[in-house]
Amino acid sequence: MFDQFNRRINYLRISVTDRCNLRCVYCMPEDGIEQIPHNQILTFEEIVEITKLAVKNGFEKVRITGGEPLVRKGIVELVKMIASIDGITDFGMTTNGVLLKQFAKPLFDAGLKRINVSLDTLDADKYKATTRIGNLSDVLEGLEEAKRVGFKPIKLNCVVEKSSAETDAQAVKRFADENGFIARFIPKMNLDEGVFGVVDGGEGGNCATCNRLRLTANGIIKPCLFSDSGYNVRELGIERAIEMAIKNKPACGVVNRTGEFYNIGG
Repeated sequence: MFDQFNRRINYLRISVTDRCNLRCVYCMPEDGIEQIPHNQILTFEEIVEITKLAVKNGFEKVRITGGEPLVRKGIVELVKMIASIDGITDFGMTTNGVLLKQFAKPLFDAGLKRINVSLDTLDADKYKATTRIGNLSDVLEGLEEAKRVGFKPIKLNCVVEKSSAETDAQAVKRFADENGFIARFIPKMNLDEGVFGVVDGGEGGNCATCNRLRLTANGIIKPCLFSDSGYNVRELGIERAIEMAIKNKPACGVVNRTGEFYNIGG
């Protein structure tokens, strides 16, 4: 399907939860969030139905996000269900990696082959300060296990203040090169102020070629991360919500004052 700017929309990012086991300073308040009630969260069956209809309408790329997707109970089963859908040519997940050592093999066996792991620094103290409660060693062990079981590619998502020339970013780049990973550098964003940039080493942030829609954990299809617009699959029906999100996808992101990174899979 094409939007009004002739961009082919074929990428669905699925946020399976707004919950997270970290409290990263640029993503979530230190004391946590007001979580979406469990009875409003999409069931696995609903997520699979939405994905199937998206694929029917030309979507080929699917990525599971959060919050932190590995804290969603039964996530391996959901991965297995999505991996079995004919027509998906690119299926991945973005995770903070804290639980990856435990989940890498089950996820791989369930059909997930591509994974992105958030890693802003290799300094344990800085990692603790940035995540407030995280241990760098958990992520490094998770990456080692993901590599061992066969994930490829493994991409490292590194948030930077301004550029990939920063000291921590360069350390992440060396670590990636040494281990056969791919480093991607994501400019720090601000939804309220509309501050974003193109990902160095990736495709995100380039509005002219944006090909994605986002499904929130409570069933809202959003045409853009930096937009307040959203279309409820339960109220409108899945195909109508997808159609409206594509029809109303903006030429470029502006601001988002109704959502947060943790509940849009940003």
